[in-house]
Amino acid sequence: MGKKPISAKTIMQEKNEQEKAKQYNKYVENKTPKPDLLKDMWGAFWVGGVICTLGQVFTNFYSGRGMSEEDTAAFTTISLILLSVLLTSFNLYQKVTKVGGAGSLVPITGFANSVAAPAIEFGVEGEVYGKGCKIFTIAGPVILFGIFSSWVLGLIYWIGTLLGVV
Repeated sequence: MGKKPISAKTIMQEKNEQEKAKQYNKYVENKTPKPDLLKDMWGAFWVGGVICTLGQVFTNFYSGRGMSEEDTAAFTTISLILLSVLLTSFNLYQKVTKVGGAGSLVPITGFANSVAAPAIEFGVEGEVYGKGCKIFTIAGPVILFGIFSSWVLGLIYWIGTLLGVV
């Protein structure tokens, strides 16, 4: 049995599909906004700086009240998380992220936002199937990777101590 001959109609259909794909790719390329690297870096710099400055303000406030260094660090972290969740619930953190990019996503405030946003969005689906199932859709992989990488680094450290390297 030989190969089935390819008809001219099939060849024309393939060329037509390839041409459509090229046109679509050009359309997407024209419509996709071009990032302004300098503007993005500036936004990340100042938004991240404002978040860090707020952290320092909280630290100074709590240490000025006579708290220990450990308690000051805990209360500063809690305050930043609370502020992030409040901004998320009022749909303001998304606007901050639009301007600040990675400057707003890297600190602990970005992580708190990634946990709070799905909880707010899917809250209408109920406590268990909405909030309970969706709250870790973004944060879950981060938590998993953090725990796994800690385990791997701990194992490397343990082996290093057994070998006398560490």
